[in-house]
Amino acid sequence: MPETTPLTPAQQADLRILAGLMIPASAEFDVPGADDPAIQADILATLGRDTEPVRQTLDQAAKIAGRPLGELDAATRESVARHLRDTSAAIATLSRVVLQCYYRDDRVLRSLGLEARAPHPIGHVLEDGDWSLLDPVRARAPFWRRP
Repeated sequence: MPETTPLTPAQQADLRILAGLMIPASAEFDVPGADDPAIQADILATLGRDTEPVRQTLDQAAKIAGRPLGELDAATRESVARHLRDTSAAIATLSRVVLQCYYRDDRVLRSLGLEARAPHPIGHVLEDGDWSLLDPVRARAPFWRRP
């Protein structure tokens, strides 16, 4: 059975371009951009409930550009992306989806000095911080229902 995607080929191409603008590849840190095929596949595979806001953002980008983003020069692409950032509420969803998939890529984790593994069952060491930051939460009245 062929794999299906929630986005059209044109939307996928625009997503790749926007993701690459958000997080470009870095030779200095030896990491891919968010337009990397593996990261793009992860994005498409995990869109889930975010599909509609992402689709709306991509449609809005296409409307602003007047044609596929791939047909625009680099400066015009960046201008469209800036305009989208300033006018679209759904861009936050697209950004979150791109960031979550980017930062779970093994190559990115290794570049940050982290093991490319799931956090459980071994866990990660969390350095002690300023526990007084939780005081306002502790002082707050309970908001749950008693059993």
